[in-house]
Amino acid sequence: MAQAYIELDTAIIGGGVAGLWLLNRLHQQGRHCALFERDALGAGQTLASQGMIHGGIKYTLAGALSGASEAIADMPRRWGECFAGHGEIDLSEAKLLSEDFYMFSSQQSSSKISTFLASKLTRGRVEAVSGDELPELFKGQDQAQVYKLLDIVVDTPSLLNALSQPLSERIFKLPSDHHWKKDGKSAHLLLNSKSDKAQEIRARNFIFCAGEGNAALLESLGLEKPAMQRRPLQQVCVKHTLPYRFYGHCMGAESTPRLTISSHPCADSTEGEQVWYLGGSLAEAGAKQSEAEVITCAKKELRELFPWLDFSDAEWCSLPINRAEPKQKGLVRPDKAFASRAEGIDNVIVGWPTKLALSPNFADQAMALLPVNKTSLPQDLPLPRLSKAKIAPAPWDRLFANSNTHSGDAEHIK
Repeated sequence: MAQAYIELDTAIIGGGVAGLWLLNRLHQQGRHCALFERDALGAGQTLASQGMIHGGIKYTLAGALSGASEAIADMPRRWGECFAGHGEIDLSEAKLLSEDFYMFSSQQSSSKISTFLASKLTRGRVEAVSGDELPELFKGQDQAQVYKLLDIVVDTPSLLNALSQPLSERIFKLPSDHHWKKDGKSAHLLLNSKSDKAQEIRARNFIFCAGEGNAALLESLGLEKPAMQRRPLQQVCVKHTLPYRFYGHCMGAESTPRLTISSHPCADSTEGEQVWYLGGSLAEAGAKQSEAEVITCAKKELRELFPWLDFSDAEWCSLPINRAEPKQKGLVRPDKAFASRAEGIDNVIVGWPTKLALSPNFADQAMALLPVNKTSLPQDLPLPRLSKAKIAPAPWDRLFANSNTHSGDAEHIK
């Protein structure tokens, strides 16, 4: 059977927040575009993130006032306009978990934080709180210092829905039978090539923003640059019925937060269960530990920081995840979002947002690399043979539901 050819201006590969944000922006420009996802929307780093739209205060605290803190400083405002319904993308249907994010210190690091927050570097982005202004978690407790940041926490499943729903007819799940081919200096995507439903996607621009999947995409085209690095984490999930929803960093002696806590609803909640999702230095050190070891460390941290809380009935699991980023010298954290043309092929752009909050910045960079959209293409998408990509479940819902999982998934520990 003859192969069907589908012409697009831009095809996005990867259905996390970065890819979906870019799809919305390109559609606004009138570009004939579509997004293709291998698994489910948000299945990688997006849903493994803590949903924080932060302004980089934790980087400046580490003495790293650089491209990272400067590029990210405007993100809470930019996202906030979208959540209010009058930004570059209407995200008014997304659910905000919290419009308050806190920073608190262990006793050993209190002087360091006080000195820093008294400096001009914070530029009015931090406010000390006490008394009735304290989050419920700290009221009545002897906690030396608590500060409120101008940061937002979003429910990532609802964010994925808000970004994908208006353009659902342009979002597809890649069939298992797909592969890439090179035609001179151009790449093409072949779908269902071994069946009578074969289709070939010919796009003026392919944009790879598949996170860790970018490495395999580049390899499939025989490309090496831009190169990718992986920085591993092992986050910890604590399922409990305590009444405190909290979002914040505990700052310690290290350059990264000692512990970062976000609170998330459980899909199977019947008695008010929620998940505290733990990151920070705990998760970075946890990358070299077993699940049992990182959970033991998490229990110790929570006992030390919140001795008034009882986690004896909590359930625990861990989530290993890699932060996929453009390769840096010494494997350090990149300063900002990244997008670049692939070396050796003309119609492929490769990028990583490097963190959820910088997805708008990633879209800016990717769009700046696109040629002017001079020639109009028909806006219909004759791709009825492809399934629609669905939103992935939150990782803690998957992990706690699969209490007897083995390789690749964490085991559920009481």
